[in-house]
Amino acid sequence: MTKIRAAITAVEGYLPDYILTNEELSEMVDTTDEWIMTRIGIKDRHILKEKGKGSSDLGEVVVKNILKKKNIDPSEIELLICCTVTPDMLFPATANIIADKCGIKNGFGFDINAGCSGFINGLTTAAKYIESGFVKKVIVVGAEKMSTIVDYTDRSTCPIFGDGAGAILLEATEEEVGFMDAILLADGVGKKHLHQKAGGSVNPPTHETIDNREHYIYQEGQQVFKWAVTKMAEATEALMKRNNLISDNISYLLPHQANLRIITATGERLGLDPKKVLINIEKYGNTTSATIPLLMWENQDKFKKGDNLILTAFGAGFTWGAIWIKWAI
Repeated sequence: MTKIRAAITAVEGYLPDYILTNEELSEMVDTTDEWIMTRIGIKDRHILKEKGKGSSDLGEVVVKNILKKKNIDPSEIELLICCTVTPDMLFPATANIIADKCGIKNGFGFDINAGCSGFINGLTTAAKYIESGFVKKVIVVGAEKMSTIVDYTDRSTCPIFGDGAGAILLEATEEEVGFMDAILLADGVGKKHLHQKAGGSVNPPTHETIDNREHYIYQEGQQVFKWAVTKMAEATEALMKRNNLISDNISYLLPHQANLRIITATGERLGLDPKKVLINIEKYGNTTSATIPLLMWENQDKFKKGDNLILTAFGAGFTWGAIWIKWAI
């Protein structure tokens, strides 16, 4: 019996028009372009400035673009997964809001919150639904309005994050392409190092939590850096070993764009040619669940059918992992 695989057949990305530069940031908080570039590697980040707009509005753009590009009727989409840490609201799921805005009425949807590893978790989940035969067409969206949870008085975190969205269309295929394997892991010990303190059921919003600025990102950068380099590399190495892949077999590494030093260190540990390690953090910053699909969207013209691509990410939780896909387009 032929194995059903989940193949990426379209990818789209979207960035809001407004660009927040390092120069502008340096007028808001005690920092400089040199400090940000040296420690993080980010020059610009896009910000969704319009009032009343949220992550679903970013997601709507990329989903509609995929439907138009592939000439697909919205009724053909059987599942929509939105990976996000900045949902429009606690409920309903942002996936369902995006689906409604795009006219997707013949399927189901849900959100995944796995920090910056959200997209690789979403892609794997979608692939398993397709491999099981339950659905044939799935859209996975990474959509983030990170500017809503960034404290622009905190120079250690405010230069890092930006807003944006990326999405992929996954379709069932019997060809030897698409999703091949994945390793996904998590360790809750990381909660203390990277979290948003207030806004959930343990510490719901109050005047006190707002006054104490507890609804913003809290990050201990050194701990996150150490874990990220180690775990992204370990997951990728384990995935390659399990599938008899070597660095020469890998066409490109698509790492989560959190910090240029993390990306560089991960590529070096894996022994990859720097030209194979894709990077766009300087232009967009860390868009959390959107970084990998944006990276894929921006570089898709480089990929050839059958290319081995490794996707790897690390995020709050801690969560991390790696995916091996064979490019299908």
